[in-house]
Amino acid sequence: MAEAPPEPVPEHLQGLGELVRKRKADVGIAVDPDVDRLALVDETGTPIGEDYTLAFAVETVLRRTPGPVIVNCSTSLVVDDAARAFGVAVARAPVGEAHVARAMRAAGAVVGGEGNGGVMLPALHLGRDAPLAAALVLDLLASGRDTVSQRVAARPRYAILKAKAPRGPDLAAAYDGLRRRFPDAAADTQDGLRLFWPDRWLHVRPSGTEPILRLIAEAPSAEAAEQLIAAGRALLDGQGQEGGR
Repeated sequence: MAEAPPEPVPEHLQGLGELVRKRKADVGIAVDPDVDRLALVDETGTPIGEDYTLAFAVETVLRRTPGPVIVNCSTSLVVDDAARAFGVAVARAPVGEAHVARAMRAAGAVVGGEGNGGVMLPALHLGRDAPLAAALVLDLLASGRDTVSQRVAARPRYAILKAKAPRGPDLAAAYDGLRRRFPDAAADTQDGLRLFWPDRWLHVRPSGTEPILRLIAEAPSAEAAEQLIAAGRALLDGQGQEGGR
C-alpha cells in the first residue's frame, strides 16, 4: 500500500478506507503528524470529513455537561446542529487554536475546537488533542448501536468549498461590497468577513501566510456553495459580476 501524505483530509485516506473494509472495522482513525487533528473513515471505508470529528465530540460532551461551545469562523454547521440538539448555541472565534482557546476560556466553554478535526476539552487542557478526540468519538459510538455512516446520514448534509482571490489594497471596501451584495446575511467581522444565513455561510479572510484572500463557503449543496464562492470572487476580483444564492 502506497504511503499517503500526512494531511488527514479525505483525498489522503483511501488506504485507510481499504484497510477498514478489509478488516470489517467499525471506524478508521487518522491523525496528523503532530497528533492534534483527527479524521474519521466510516465502516464502509468512506471519509466523512474532519468537521464530523468535532460534531461527534460536541455531542459526547454535551450529553454529560451542557455548556457553551466555541468553534472557529470556518467550522461547519454540522457542529451547530449537534449542539442545537442539546439546546446550546455555538459561538465563533477567529481561525487559529490560540484564538479559540482564549474565547473558550472567556466563555467558560465545555468543549470546542476547529473544523479541521481539532477538538479542545477545557476539563483536560485548552489545546487541540487527537487522542482526546478519538476517545470522545469512540465513547459516542459505544453509547448506541448506530454505525458511523448512520450517524452521518441522520444529520443535515452540507457541502464546503474553498477558493482563493487576490488581496487588494482596500479590504474594508471589498468587505463593504460583499455586505451590499448580500444584504439579507448576518455579518461577523472578527476574522475578515463571515456572512451567514441559517443554512449556509461565506467566510472571506486574509491568509496569514500568502498575499491572498481565502474564501470558504458552506451550503446544503455544492452548487449553492459554489454560487456563494463565485459571487464573492467576482466582487473581490473587481469584475462586477454577481452570483446568486
